[in-house]
Amino acid sequence: MRVAEVMTAGIRLAEPNEKVLHAAKKMRTQNIGALPVIDEGELVGMVTDRDIVIRAIGASKDISEMEIHEIMSDECFWCAENEDLEDAVRIMEQNKVRRLPVINNDKQVVGMLSLEDVAAHAPASLTGEVLKAVAMAKGDLAAV
Repeated sequence: MRVAEVMTAGIRLAEPNEKVLHAAKKMRTQNIGALPVIDEGELVGMVTDRDIVIRAIGASKDISEMEIHEIMSDECFWCAENEDLEDAVRIMEQNKVRRLPVINNDKQVVGMLSLEDVAAHAPASLTGEVLKAVAMAKGDLAAV
């Protein structure tokens, strides 16, 4: 099974100079927890709801004035849309991430692969492996 068969397509993106408040509103409207950050069409990072809470609000900063580049994670893992799902899951496990931006052959972000996508489409054994690996890294094994 290929990543393109199970990923969430048509996702929202953010730009480094976009205001954090605007990104938070996108997340709320779309009921999502992360936005890939692109600059001139290239994936340069991720901003998550956790980044907003911990790095901005938790630091008592004004999110209406802050820009995404100030709080985003610039180490960003990704997978290719034509990649085997099991290989993409291994990337999630090894890097302890819950979401992977999906890129096409032109290096454009075309979707997102989440733990929920994996759980809905992958065999239970594979789903269990990735959930355990990611949950253990985040300190919330009780959620598994």
